[in-house]
Amino acid sequence: MQAAVSVSNLRKSFNQVEVLKGVNLEVAGHELTVLIGPSGCGKSTLLRCLNCLEIFDEGTIQIADMTLSRSAGASIKDFHHQARELRTKVGMVFQSFNLFPHLTVLENVSRPQQIVKKKSRENAEATAHELLHKVGLGSHLHHYPTQLSGGQQQRAAIARSLAMAPKVMLYDEPTSALDPGLVDEVLNVMKDLHEEGMTQIVVTHEMRFARDVADKVVYVEEGRVVEVAPPEKMFSAPEDERTKKFLKKYL
Repeated sequence: MQAAVSVSNLRKSFNQVEVLKGVNLEVAGHELTVLIGPSGCGKSTLLRCLNCLEIFDEGTIQIADMTLSRSAGASIKDFHHQARELRTKVGMVFQSFNLFPHLTVLENVSRPQQIVKKKSRENAEATAHELLHKVGLGSHLHHYPTQLSGGQQQRAAIARSLAMAPKVMLYDEPTSALDPGLVDEVLNVMKDLHEEGMTQIVVTHEMRFARDVADKVVYVEEGRVVEVAPPEKMFSAPEDERTKKFLKKYL
């Protein structure tokens, strides 16, 4: 299957500390890929580079039909121009929900479409209605974020990202801020999107989700991809000693 996301020799440093050390990764279209690894290993930085929220130092990212490359000393101006276009193909869901507190759920999902995609209010709200029903919030359209549970807020954030019609969805620890009882309602939305064929990359510590739902699990440590395998192999017979050590507490 053709790669929907391809990363080649991706490098990123903060204050002369190299966080990503030549990452290579391919994600096939319609695939759900889970990134696991210890805190601080570079997983979130990798996602932020894929969405161009961080300017990577070197390497190449290809998403859908767009390719973005940088070499040492390359122009930042050219990068930003390409990055704006690439972001239109990528949806991002964060740990925090980032909903506008003064807008209703319906407005949170419809307003960005009007601003970014120049949709009419009528069309934007029609899309918002459809997606909010899809994530189980059809009866909460006119609620404000403070009137929702954490799980409901995160589902609204997913609907907002989907409203921009992305080719790829990225999730950075989407359930880490939730009470345990609310985790499954968010993961179930991601499962449904997987069944519909959405390409998704998820950073998570939810090993049960990685084992049961992912097509591919990627173990990252110290800024490098250490091991890539289907979940049945990753969780039953990992090959690299670093992976075995990390997963020991889960096996």
